[in-house]
Formats: sequence, C-alpha cells, structure tokens
Amino acid sequence: MPDTPPDIVALAETLRPALLRVSRRLRLEAQKVGLSAQDALLLGHITKNPGIGVSALAEAEKISRPTMSAHVKRLEAEGLIARSDDAKDGRRSGLTITPAGIRKLEIIRRERNDWLAARLSRLPPEDRALLEAAAGALLRLVDA
Repeated sequence: MPDTPPDIVALAETLRPALLRVSRRLRLEAQKVGLSAQDALLLGHITKNPGIGVSALAEAEKISRPTMSAHVKRLEAEGLIARSDDAKDGRRSGLTITPAGIRKLEIIRRERNDWLAARLSRLPPEDRALLEAAAGALLRLVDA
C-alpha cells in the first residue's frame, strides 16, 4: 500500500511474525486433538450459527462451495456435525454441531487456553497488562 504511513508499515512488520507464530501454535493444539485448524474453525462457526447452510458457510469462510462441501462431508462422516432439513425450503439443509462435535471443540478450546495460559504465566504482570489492553484492538483488526 503506497499511501500507508511508514509508522503503520513498521507496526505491521513488528506484529506480523508474532501473530503468525502464536496462530501456528494454537493451530497445533487443534491438531493434537485430531482436527485441523480449519475443522475447528468450522465447528466454531456452526456452533455460533446453527442451521447455517454449506453455501453460507463457504461464503463466511471465503472458500469455494465444493471445498466447503468436502469439509462438511468429512465432519459429518466423523459424527461431529449433522444436517437438518430446512422447514421452509426442502432443497436446503442446515448444519448443526453434534454432542461429539461439542466435546471435541471444548477439548480444543481447553488445550489452546492451557497452552496460552502457561505462556502468559511466564510473562511479567506489565506485559500481561499490555496484552490484555491489546486484545480488543486485535479483535477489531480482524473484524474490520
């Protein structure tokens, strides 16, 4: 971005490697439970949006419908999600998370939180306060 101020570019250069490394480690925690980070993300999205269709899920995650269909079929075969018929449109089915999917997602969240809490506990209180203050801004960054 040629019009981006140099201080913003420098901040991006500083944050990017740290965010990538934290993200990579959190993805690994999902893999320890036997799911890819993408699968964990999809389970979370379906949990927050019960009844969402495959097309809407693909659009929300910015991937193609055929790719999303493959993910959905695999998660369904593993018993982590289920399809339900749409009462208004018989051609459409919605997705819901199953009890097994909820359990798997809870394990992933717990593993990720445990990993992160262990690392945070090693930091001095002032660093933890800085990270706590930055959390809202980071969420706004990805929601923008």
